[in-house]
Amino acid sequence: MRSPSSPHVMSASQPMTLLPKCDPNDDEGTMKLIEELTTNAAQVQRQVLDEILARNSNTEYLHGFLDGLTGYHFFKKKVPVIEYEHVREYIERIANGAPSSIICTQPITELLTSSGTSGGQPKMMPSTSEELDRKTFLYDLQVPVINKYVDGLDKGKGMYLMFVKPEIRTPSGLSARPVLTSYYKSANFLNRHFNKHLIYTSPNETILCADSRQSMYSQLLCGLLQCDDVLRVGAVFSSAFLRAIKFLEDHWQELCSNIRAGEISEWITDSGSRRAVMRIMREPNAKLAERIEAECRKEPWEGIIRRLWPRTKYVDVIVTGSMAQYIPLLDFYSGELPLVSMMYASSECYFGINLQPLSSPAEVSYTLIPNMAYFEFLPVKSDKRGEEEALDADKCNRMEMAAEAVDLVDVEVGKYYELVVTTFTGLYRYRVGDILMVTGFHNSAPNFRFVHRRNIVLSVDTDKTNEEDLLLAITAAKPLLAPLGCLLSEYTSYADTSSIPGHYILFWELKYNNAATELDSAVMEACCLMVEESLDWVYRRCRSRDRSVGALEIRVVRAGAFDALMDLCLTNGSSVNQYKTPRCISSPEAIAVLDGRVVGRFFSRSAPHWEPLRVGKT
Repeated sequence: MRSPSSPHVMSASQPMTLLPKCDPNDDEGTMKLIEELTTNAAQVQRQVLDEILARNSNTEYLHGFLDGLTGYHFFKKKVPVIEYEHVREYIERIANGAPSSIICTQPITELLTSSGTSGGQPKMMPSTSEELDRKTFLYDLQVPVINKYVDGLDKGKGMYLMFVKPEIRTPSGLSARPVLTSYYKSANFLNRHFNKHLIYTSPNETILCADSRQSMYSQLLCGLLQCDDVLRVGAVFSSAFLRAIKFLEDHWQELCSNIRAGEISEWITDSGSRRAVMRIMREPNAKLAERIEAECRKEPWEGIIRRLWPRTKYVDVIVTGSMAQYIPLLDFYSGELPLVSMMYASSECYFGINLQPLSSPAEVSYTLIPNMAYFEFLPVKSDKRGEEEALDADKCNRMEMAAEAVDLVDVEVGKYYELVVTTFTGLYRYRVGDILMVTGFHNSAPNFRFVHRRNIVLSVDTDKTNEEDLLLAITAAKPLLAPLGCLLSEYTSYADTSSIPGHYILFWELKYNNAATELDSAVMEACCLMVEESLDWVYRRCRSRDRSVGALEIRVVRAGAFDALMDLCLTNGSSVNQYKTPRCISSPEAIAVLDGRVVGRFFSRSAPHWEPLRVGKT
């Protein structure tokens, strides 16, 4: 265990309040609170587990394992480490009307749909009203941290783009919706206390607009109208922020026309958005419209963020994990403003914050805040000569999980782990699927770098496609090749984010029965669509509803292309005896080897079918 750097350690007779009050306007008090939590991480973690067990040990789920027993050792010995399928039945029962008490004594107030999937449908995570308070607590911790590194954020506003997504009502009457939609619609967000360091250019009405196109237009218009007040820009995900820049490229003339005329376009029919924008616009502003037009006409759009919002100090977006692929585009559009990733969170619970917000994207680490949940870690190792190297998607298949989960304060620097959480909301020893590397400690709380999602090979936005799902989708499309008299002999893939929106690219090598056979565009385009139709609900929503993922592309390569890929991998150190074609590639070298042998490119000509999530009795 890491020894705390502070000499003060609370005794067992001085338990810490697990959800203490946090005033984001009080920088000194909040930083002191962070120091107390991280210095006493072991005690806080044990206190969190004791509280969860005291509340929930007699629930149907836990009682089946503990039989009324409580305590750390019984919990570790008798409660299994699980994945979603092990708890899915309980969550679906609650969705269909069973009492919350089968997993949690606090009332489940909603179900949060995860971007991860199970059987083609998004996973649903239980949540409570107290959990909203816990999320607000973590948001509030961030403000004094960034104030420590960036001066003057109380002298302007943030153009932070926020969007809601579709939700449903389950048979029991609970909402099932994405975690950010839940938060933006909550009283915690809508009735938030005034914070002079955290004023947004987007009115609540524009954030809550269900039409994503109208919401985007309205929020960008508000951001442009207040461009001289903007001190930071951003969105939760890099992909969403870059879609906003692309939207601006497509609509800047119309936006400028609105500013010049002092009126909003008629196609913005959402009444709340119209009223909110007009409160800000008030009157025509030809001078501002001309200034924006002058910048938008310049090609290329390098540094457009600095040029349109000249006081901007940083871009607030997630740039870790799959979002790292967007860093070059963010640097291009921002003029290399600092990229700040402040928080690490998921649908299961919120985990921690970045205490060094101006660190380079490659060095971003998050400190897990010990009162958010009870954290455990499954050690992960790579069998490639035992190297402690950054693991990417190509190495996912060489990962091996150790059986024993270790506690938060017992992880070791330089080691890799999969995160396991026990929450206040009814998830017990739940494998989140995130692979993390320990980079150091803040007091006795470890810092983690997010490495990747377990088994995920492709991701552009909130979609997450694993190797098995990709194989099943391609298998569904292969019969369509029969009219060409050919078979699919090899394939691999990568997520191309060089354009906005990004899209999946599949490299296919075909084996022909007749050397004279020609590729048929209609057949290959049908293959593209069949692959998309066979991918999960979240991918199809991103393609069809959100338009955050572009049309899937198949690039057919000539015979021998995958032999050339193998030669490259062997040159770079792979073993000829153990070589398997990687089902996802990321290195520019590997992509270039296949791109140089492409004989045909084909795209889906329509979006795959998608409809809102349905939860019914099973």
